[in-house]
Amino acid sequence: MGELRGTHVPVLLERCLELLAPALGRPGRTVHVDATLGLAGHAEAVLSAHPDTVLIGLDRDTEALAHARVRLARFADRIHLEHAVYDELPEVLDRLGYPAIDGVLFDLGVSSLQLDAPDRGFAYAQDAPLDMRMDQTRGVTAEEVVNTYSHPDLARLLRVYGEEKFAGKVASAIIRERERARITSSARLAELVRDAIPAPARRTGGHPAKRTFQALRIEVNRELAALETALPAALDKLTVGGRMVVLSYHSLEDRLTKQALADRVRSKGPVDLPVELPGSGPTFRLLSRGAELPGEAEVAANPRAASVRLRAAERLDPEEARQGRTDRERYRRRVKAMHQPGTGSPGSGEDPRSAPGDANGTDEEGEGT
Repeated sequence: MGELRGTHVPVLLERCLELLAPALGRPGRTVHVDATLGLAGHAEAVLSAHPDTVLIGLDRDTEALAHARVRLARFADRIHLEHAVYDELPEVLDRLGYPAIDGVLFDLGVSSLQLDAPDRGFAYAQDAPLDMRMDQTRGVTAEEVVNTYSHPDLARLLRVYGEEKFAGKVASAIIRERERARITSSARLAELVRDAIPAPARRTGGHPAKRTFQALRIEVNRELAALETALPAALDKLTVGGRMVVLSYHSLEDRLTKQALADRVRSKGPVDLPVELPGSGPTFRLLSRGAELPGEAEVAANPRAASVRLRAAERLDPEEARQGRTDRERYRRRVKAMHQPGTGSPGSGEDPRSAPGDANGTDEEGEGT
């Protein structure tokens, strides 16, 4: 396996442990899935904090799995490390015999190992073959993408996945270059992108090739397609009281996460009914308002945390959620009635500030940051 390549500082580690603790610290055996195991920094901390927790670690990168296996060797009797992409989670759980899980963590994006290994082709600052596959045993490479995709397809993926404003210019530069010679080097591609972007735009926003390399990495590894499938599947596998934490590093990942959670925390029943219909209520509650951002100390200690966005949710007991919503609706109706003619003043009834449920009367409030 050789020496570990790259340095690994787990992002928002203490906050992740805090959010997962109520689910994993329950009596008896609990099951936690690290859907993006990487170099196992988060996984090691979870196993250390929860001696009765079984870990299922997934990663598509065989080199990362090898290093994680060494790092977690002292927990060998309660770990399962699987060579799989996170959208394969249901199949992995079926194969291992776990019908449900108590916690799941997604730490998305490219890992420290992949960024720091010069031969993997992820970094625009280092010259390497244009690979960018997280799983080097299968799939197309970035070299194949840049040398075979049409101009419209290249421009589309740069614009959508990289949010590159000059996608058309970059795609044109790639097409012109590959007509002369095949593009095989990450350094050559970075140079082409830099030259294609107007000089004023190159002076801000970091390296001009950053967005192009991000777009190619997402395309090569089908990251967003896999995530769109994986998030609902993971939520479906959580037990009542189980929790999911997602760390995203760009707006596309965060948007998919937000949408997946929003679908579970809202009632699907008619809004004018006095009671929640069975099966129509929210099945999850958010554990924070919006996306949590890293603090200054976190970014100073680990610059790669600068772009992280954290979202988390907990699975609700359907009956308790329905009863809670019914109680709140009854309370709102009583308060409304107190303002009608002949029913007395607001001061003659219950204190409207003491509504059951959360402080602001919304099912989508979280635990705070």
